Amino acid sequence: MGMTVMTSRPLRLPCAALGLSLVFATLATPQPARASKTAKAPKISEYAPTLSTAQPTPVANGSIFQTSMGYAPLTSGARASSIGDLVTIVLVESTQAQKTNSASTDRSGSVSITPPTTGPLSFFKSTDASVGAGGTFSGKGAAQQSNQLSGAISVTIAQIYPNGTYLLRGEKHLTLNRGDEVIQISGLVRASDIDSFNSVPSTRIADAHITYTGKGEIARASTQGWLGRFFSRVSPF
Repeated sequence: MGMTVMTSRPLRLPCAALGLSLVFATLATPQPARASKTAKAPKISEYAPTLSTAQPTPVANGSIFQTSMGYAPLTSGARASSIGDLVTIVLVESTQAQKTNSASTDRSGSVSITPPTTGPLSFFKSTDASVGAGGTFSGKGAAQQSNQLSGAISVTIAQIYPNGTYLLRGEKHLTLNRGDEVIQISGLVRASDIDSFNSVPSTRIADAHITYTGKGEIARASTQGWLGRFFSRVSPF
């Protein structure tokens, strides 16, 4: 009686086909775009305008009252009183400082000895035994500084504090044909100091930070070169 021996081997061909199908399916699946490593989030200026987040509730408008034009109490009118409202700051900065200082001293002294005319010390002369000294000093210093800034800049109310003061903050960029100019301002102001035209002088602003800078060929021409600045720092004279 004959016996047939059958050896079972793993089927490798279907497994290989299955692996290839998974690879093709992975390649066909759209991959999410990778963020560039060099891409950076846009820098938000510290003096960027603060916008109001409150949205008006749509209601029916009347023949006189229009909701889209905003609502303000009759007692306050259109005076700025909410976060995001515009306030015009009138720049009226003018300061002057002067200081002078002077000092002078004078000091002198002399010592003389008259030698005897006889004895072992008679060979000394009176001119050989006299000593004199004197010193004078004179110093004077003066310093004077003044600045003036005028104009106007509109900013927004960034924050309202419990005591009723407003934090104003804003900036203005001017691009001219020979350079750029930037004006930045922030500070605290009382609500009562804002007039009916929503303007306030800069002298009424507490903790005021006013920056006026420029860049361009005009600013570079009025600035000392880097080598000159280096020698002015290290020079002992």
